[in-house]
Amino acid sequence: MKDAVARIEGFFAALGPLDLARLSDFYTPDAYFKDPFNEVRGVPAIEGIFRHMFDALQAPRFVITSRLVDGDQCFLVWEFRFAFRNFHKEVEQVVHGGSHLLLSPDGRIRSHRDYWDAAEELYEKLPVVGGLMRWLKRRANS
Repeated sequence: MKDAVARIEGFFAALGPLDLARLSDFYTPDAYFKDPFNEVRGVPAIEGIFRHMFDALQAPRFVITSRLVDGDQCFLVWEFRFAFRNFHKEVEQVVHGGSHLLLSPDGRIRSHRDYWDAAEELYEKLPVVGGLMRWLKRRANS
């Protein structure tokens, strides 16, 4: 499975809009995907999530910083780098997270669960909501 994980890692590290047509090479037809905003099943639905990412953000990309492999599962630690299209376009944003992947016997992903803190990693970076989130954080820590 380590070869399959290396192939998957390379795919995500180089992922671009044109690569979405190849998702079925990396996901089983009934693959499950969950992140803080989505929970879907099937390659077309997963493709929709990634397509929305490319439509909504400027220059999104994953930088994989480490991986753990154990049998038919792995955990990829990553930085998601992008810029907002509508504000602070010149400022690169970074979201830190990880993906727990369960692999099928053929090395494709059958389950993909992303873990990241939407409040700290995303909401605090937004203009109006960010101020409120930072205030709430200060209040909770005082």
